[in-house]
Amino acid sequence: MDTMKRILVYLSKEKSLPQCAKFIQSITGYFGSELEDKVMVNCGIDKNRFIISDQEFRHSTRVPLKRAKMCPIKNLEGGQAASLPEDVRSRGVDVGVAVILQTANRKILLTRRSASLRIFPNVWVPPGGHIEQDEQILDAGLRELKEETGLQLKDGEFSWRILGLWESVFPPLLSRGLPTRHHVVVYAHIRSGETHHKLQERLNPDESEVSACAWLDSSMVKLIVLSNKEANLTGSPQHMPPAIGAIEMCNGSMVHMDLPASKFLSTIPGAAADMEWVSTGTKYALQLWLDTLSQNKCS
Repeated sequence: MDTMKRILVYLSKEKSLPQCAKFIQSITGYFGSELEDKVMVNCGIDKNRFIISDQEFRHSTRVPLKRAKMCPIKNLEGGQAASLPEDVRSRGVDVGVAVILQTANRKILLTRRSASLRIFPNVWVPPGGHIEQDEQILDAGLRELKEETGLQLKDGEFSWRILGLWESVFPPLLSRGLPTRHHVVVYAHIRSGETHHKLQERLNPDESEVSACAWLDSSMVKLIVLSNKEANLTGSPQHMPPAIGAIEMCNGSMVHMDLPASKFLSTIPGAAADMEWVSTGTKYALQLWLDTLSQNKCS
């Protein structure tokens, strides 16, 4: 994608002027210690810059920012950083948006990325993509939702908020190679007034990007989040359904099928790069979503 058309991350600390983040710079580490993997920050778009700051600023939102414990940028050594091609080192840090779409009956939509994609193939994630110039976060989220799934939400029939930020790097492990992509993903929680049955009628995924879709309830989401906290789970967790109803794309047609629920519980694979799993950032966002449900029950 042309750099001129991308929104990049800019950083500000202690009221300094926002500076464009460097590709090899850990965004989370900039606002915390080397050991901290989660910090609170303020973020927002200003003049086609996605600004992250330790201070509040006009139209900013205060949210958590997190990175994976094994984040490649965090663990990148000096010699490895120096060996990165100049076109990679000069990219800056991109900004993406991912939509946690919650239905009226409290289900959320996950999509499986196409096997042909160069970045995170076969990985289960929310619909999303890059924020383009002159777009706001919600605009980009709704555009990506429509492009990837065919779903166009009606004005006045949904509400939204930012759940949190995730520092995403590809490949996700240094054992798979040096970083080629560095993003900050904005997780936008959009609450639709329609049930998943109604939305399903308008579902029309783009097969070049999405190979499958599934609506998950909070009980399955809890199991997915648990799998992230307990990577050494053995056997099937109690109360896990044997299968999850899903739609798979097959030569332009949507095929209803059941997928083993265990596919959603896989942790980041060490060797099989094309293995099916729910991304670590997605699991983080799902935990934030569960926290939101819990807060709403208490309010």
